[in-house]
Amino acid sequence: GSSRATFGVWTPMYGRNASLLPQSAAPTARSMPGIGRTTRGLRVQAVAAPAAPPASAVKQAHGFTLQREQFVREYDSVVALYKHDKTGAEFISVVNGDENKTFGVVFRTPVDNSYGIPHILEHSVLCGSRKYPIKEPFVELMKGSLNTFLNAFTYPDRTCYPVASANTQDFYNLVDVYMDAVFHPRCISDEKVFEQEGWHHELDKKDDQLTYKGVVFNEMKGVYSSPDSMYYRMVQQSLFPDNTYRHDSGGDPSQIPNLTYEEFKEFHAKYYSPTNARFWFYGNDDPVKRLEILDKVLSEFGPVDVSSAVDAQPLHKEPRRLVHHYAAGEAAADGGADAQKAYAGVSWVLTEEPLDVETELALGFLDYLMLGTSASPLRKALNDSSLGEAVIGGGIDDELRQPIFSLGLKGVKPEDADKVEALILEKLGELEKTGFSATAIEAAVNSIEFSLRENNTGRFPRGLSLMLRAVGAWIYDRDPFQPIQWESALDNFKARLASGEDVFGPLIRRYLLDNTHRVSTTLLPDPTLAKKVDAEERARIDGFASGLSEDQLASIAANTAELKRLQETPDSADALKCVPTLQLSDIDPKITTVPTDVTSSNGATLLTHDLFTNNVLYAELVLDMAALPARLLPLVPLFCDSLTQMGTASESFVKLTERIGRKTGGLAISPLVSAVRGRADPLAKLIVSVKATADKAGDAMQVVRDVLLTARLGDRVRFEQMIAETAADMEADVIGSGHSYAARRLSAQTSVAGWVREQMGGYSYLKFVRELSMRVEDDWDAVVADMEEIRAALLSRNGAIVNLTGDAKTLSAAQPHVEELLASLPPSGAGDAARWASTLPRVNEALTVPTQVNYVGQGGNLYADGYQLHGSAYVIEKHLANTWLWDKVRVVGGAYGGFCSFDPHSGSFLQLSYRDPGLMETVDIYDGSADFLRGLKLDKQEITKAIIGAMGDIDSYQLPDAKGYSALSRYLLGVSDDERQQRRDEILSTGMADFKTFADAISSVSGDAGRVVAVTSADKAKAVAEARPDFWKVTKVL
Repeated sequence: GSSRATFGVWTPMYGRNASLLPQSAAPTARSMPGIGRTTRGLRVQAVAAPAAPPASAVKQAHGFTLQREQFVREYDSVVALYKHDKTGAEFISVVNGDENKTFGVVFRTPVDNSYGIPHILEHSVLCGSRKYPIKEPFVELMKGSLNTFLNAFTYPDRTCYPVASANTQDFYNLVDVYMDAVFHPRCISDEKVFEQEGWHHELDKKDDQLTYKGVVFNEMKGVYSSPDSMYYRMVQQSLFPDNTYRHDSGGDPSQIPNLTYEEFKEFHAKYYSPTNARFWFYGNDDPVKRLEILDKVLSEFGPVDVSSAVDAQPLHKEPRRLVHHYAAGEAAADGGADAQKAYAGVSWVLTEEPLDVETELALGFLDYLMLGTSASPLRKALNDSSLGEAVIGGGIDDELRQPIFSLGLKGVKPEDADKVEALILEKLGELEKTGFSATAIEAAVNSIEFSLRENNTGRFPRGLSLMLRAVGAWIYDRDPFQPIQWESALDNFKARLASGEDVFGPLIRRYLLDNTHRVSTTLLPDPTLAKKVDAEERARIDGFASGLSEDQLASIAANTAELKRLQETPDSADALKCVPTLQLSDIDPKITTVPTDVTSSNGATLLTHDLFTNNVLYAELVLDMAALPARLLPLVPLFCDSLTQMGTASESFVKLTERIGRKTGGLAISPLVSAVRGRADPLAKLIVSVKATADKAGDAMQVVRDVLLTARLGDRVRFEQMIAETAADMEADVIGSGHSYAARRLSAQTSVAGWVREQMGGYSYLKFVRELSMRVEDDWDAVVADMEEIRAALLSRNGAIVNLTGDAKTLSAAQPHVEELLASLPPSGAGDAARWASTLPRVNEALTVPTQVNYVGQGGNLYADGYQLHGSAYVIEKHLANTWLWDKVRVVGGAYGGFCSFDPHSGSFLQLSYRDPGLMETVDIYDGSADFLRGLKLDKQEITKAIIGAMGDIDSYQLPDAKGYSALSRYLLGVSDDERQQRRDEILSTGMADFKTFADAISSVSGDAGRVVAVTSADKAKAVAEARPDFWKVTKVL
């Protein structure tokens, strides 16, 4: 994925496949300064039962010599650093009891231009190799592997290739494909791969208009359409004007066509050597076999003299200022709201030299204290200032060679830009003098320590999170063990705090207030910029074309045709046999179950799951939303935020936030809405999630009680801040993740649940939020009354559900506190069950925003036309995404992503594209999906591969808290273990007849029977409307 936020606060990072980076993929703890940020999301990852320290690492074997070994008690792991005798390659081997095994290889890849070479190479090396001479081994692995992670990332100075799997044979298969890919890729001998993934001139017929096309080229057009991305790019380049970071390793779309194939090949030859690599293995696989696997590949190579170290940016002697522009919507041209939406911030490079571990840790705590929550003083000062709509920057980022601190606001009036910097400096000066309260420090210590000890990275493999942390030091030739050992530094730091030492004031003074390497950045809206950029690209292409002869034009058209022919020619069944796959016998035919006891208490239902969670209690209180009138549904997300963002009857917002930090590991409140198969009414619940160490279970339940019963909902200033922040975030999101808005809009046309979700998170919600800000001005009392009406309808002990996950001792200790919480709730809520029998009109629609790419969706409801759910749908949906849509939308079409989704609860089937140069061409591809499935002739091995790929999703690796939550979800949706076993049996017995049945089903939601929603530019929407006058309704979003 190309989301800036995936790994750091602002460090750009690009991935090979957006659809493979789950939204919750961010690792939650990195090297020490990052700790502060890691606790903000408080993602969860429980640990396996601690094992005794494993046996010592082997000293010498398979061409490797042990350099260093340590037992890292923080992760119950033996960590060994090896050096390969022949090549000098370094390898870290982490041995522990985690079955979710991780491998990674990382190359240092600094750049001296913005042509995007490392990014294009990262895409290209996975398109076939010496041992796997097919078009896309990566896709074959997606189709038929049990992987728990499969992707690749490009950072500003390094490229990472990680894989993970809980199945040992599958893990070894993934490692083998990746090792061959990076060292012996097809792309360095086949220019067509470079043209496909990077860029090429596209000309279908000699008389057509010449264009640029390429997957990375279009991906980066999407990135450069996002004002948020442009702001962070501007910050990085302004902070580092003298080293590699002044360039864009992902590629600037205006620069990518400068890249030649020769330069591309030279970059691989220079940097993709074992000497320049760092290797990583983690988990419970055989540590000696790891050495054998690596040596088998590395022994072909010798040492290489490669200069890839990143130079430090010398610190400036005086502050600087920069102003740039971003492409704004049409509203900015007529003085509308967009005209006022500037970005303004201030950023520092903190140091030239590496920080010692205690300073890193102290800066991480300082970062959290100043910015970690909405109540943190520096963040609160920015929110309270009314200078902008949302905080940007997020504080310390330590992903690069030198740590930076960056902070600002977006949605700022251009004339107020200077005030943002002044406010930040003024508040820092105040915090240097006043410091932080004892309760704020206690909350920060508890939050950070809880996050570190819980070590919960959600769906992201623990081994990969640890690898990225270690690599953050390792690639700069620093100690890679330091970032994964924090226990003694934390103890020392806590002792310094306890002694009364002023730890934080001197840090603020030295690294921020007295630091002259400061850059003030302002990004202003320009409604003409998008057209200028398009015109410049067109002029460049036309200038090139005007110098071509008839024969040269014919040659480009012939090259385009040949590239498409190759892209559309599938690998033969025999060729595909080179990719190792598992067999059905490797799959357990029986479902896995979660231990669940169901009891009742005080009219509520209690679900408990006895699982080892390392002394942590995970709890969900589920309240029914069925009594809410439809008019109040869009207010629910802001109501949820308000419960924890305005304080309670007895404490301020700041004090409540501190109590949550001191007494829990995190509290979250959000709606859950889903269709229920066979039922017209949707499932609609409010979920209050809290986690805490077992000894603080009572405190956690008291926090939940106080928030639900006594939260103040009348703080108008705070509510206005929340509205502005929500609108700003959604406006950025619709440009960067338009496919999700198209998907919600389509789902809202065919199911009540889809309509409810769109009211609370789609374009309808954005419209509501914009109108709400005016309503707050005109009639604030009525808004407060609406929120109190929501609270009264929700709070009811009868019908409530409590879901608890922990070991028997933890569950037993929590029981009386849960009883107390339930007893405090009213016996029943106000109001009767409401009827939400609404859907959006079934129309085609263009949602227009300033963008250089498109997000195209098509779909409908399969159940409405009689399709009966069968387990084979899971297999066929994934196969369709990984074959037809991948090949046509991405490989040939040049989009960054093309995929489909089938919701078995509602029957909604959607086909979607991501950062797509095509629009109606993509709709034509969707219309061909059913015929593609009908024409398939898969042999037994190919069907087996498709089944295994689907099973990898069904049996995705889960940590204990996720297992408990999955059991709750199944309970709410009425999915029994018998039905789960039936679906599993159907998946495992999928045959060609099922493909034909599913093809017939999706025919009913494509062509004229389907509906299209696209997020696109106003010009492109208009061009479609002119060519097909009655095709769609055009809705201007930005």
